Amino acid sequence: MKVTIAVDSFKGSLTSLEAGQAVADGIKRVYPDCEICIRPLADGGEGTVQALTCGMGGELKSVTVTGPLGAPLECSYGIIREKKTAVIEMASAAGITLLKEEERNPLFTTSYGVGEMIKDAVYEGCRRFVIGIGGSATNDGGVGMLQALGFDMLDENGAQVPRGAIGLERLVEIRDEHVIPELRECSFRIACDVTNPLCGEDGCSAVFGPQKGADPAMVMRMDEWLRHYAALAGEKYMQANPYQPGAGAAGGLGFAFLTFTNASLESGVQIVLEETSLEEYVKDADWVITGEGRLDGQTVMGKAPVGVAAAAKKYGRKVLAFSGCVARDAVWCNAKGIDAFFPVLRSVEPLEEVMRPENARQNLIDTCEQVFRLVRTMEF
Repeated sequence: MKVTIAVDSFKGSLTSLEAGQAVADGIKRVYPDCEICIRPLADGGEGTVQALTCGMGGELKSVTVTGPLGAPLECSYGIIREKKTAVIEMASAAGITLLKEEERNPLFTTSYGVGEMIKDAVYEGCRRFVIGIGGSATNDGGVGMLQALGFDMLDENGAQVPRGAIGLERLVEIRDEHVIPELRECSFRIACDVTNPLCGEDGCSAVFGPQKGADPAMVMRMDEWLRHYAALAGEKYMQANPYQPGAGAAGGLGFAFLTFTNASLESGVQIVLEETSLEEYVKDADWVITGEGRLDGQTVMGKAPVGVAAAAKKYGRKVLAFSGCVARDAVWCNAKGIDAFFPVLRSVEPLEEVMRPENARQNLIDTCEQVFRLVRTMEF
């Protein structure tokens, strides 16, 4: 029997590859000679760097960058050297979880560190980039990132504008003579499942600003500044389109990538599935196993397990899913290619006990064993 396993992380408990190994251990108890292939899985958000880098034989590199409030911050990104590819999570340099609640203020948080990571990867020889942009603390339109890459964002005196959304208020000119020359050789696949435009009632300031610390007055001011920024960009870059779906992602970082780099905004799941060539591993499998920490109605809205199921069903493969817990509306997953799903929680325990990695791993192993014992009875 041949089984391909691609399980998303059980957030707070197991990484994608750890969860995949637990599934494999459970299957091996029943089918010790089974041919098992474990592939990394992520949806473009947290865990994508580790999943893609480890799963594709890359390496993690630590680098010190500018954090969201300007202090030095050590973070890491992945390099797959044979493909000249870097895998980056924007949130590791400019994420909202890096800040205490009282520190959140999009007027002063910057995406500068994201640009520093990109520049470091460029100097490491990378020319292809996979970047997840979820979970930002910023609303600076990506100007900080662009400044780190050499773009001049200038005020009326010809000086660089301050970092953070507050700098957009002073922006009068955009120049690109000092941009690192290698940038024109680079392409960016941006994992983005947000469709908000840059400005307006559905724009980044109005929709995401409050959770980043903005009050109503700040939201109005930032939206006005972003409109002005987009107009300035449009005078020089024909592709500048503040209304494009996803332009408002990550406080306008989506707009910056689309306007100033060779970038495309894509489904995070699809990027991961394509970069890891998952279809090559599922097409000949007898069983395809997927899952995530929680299966619910949101899973069918483009999350990783449904992406795996769609790939498997192209070849008529059978798909099972395992999850830490399942909601009632998880039944929608059955219509999306997951033939059956199973929660792995085996007794009523406090959440902190359930989330402990050793307990999550054991529950996953034991549940997979019992499911495949059932599979074996069906062979006779």
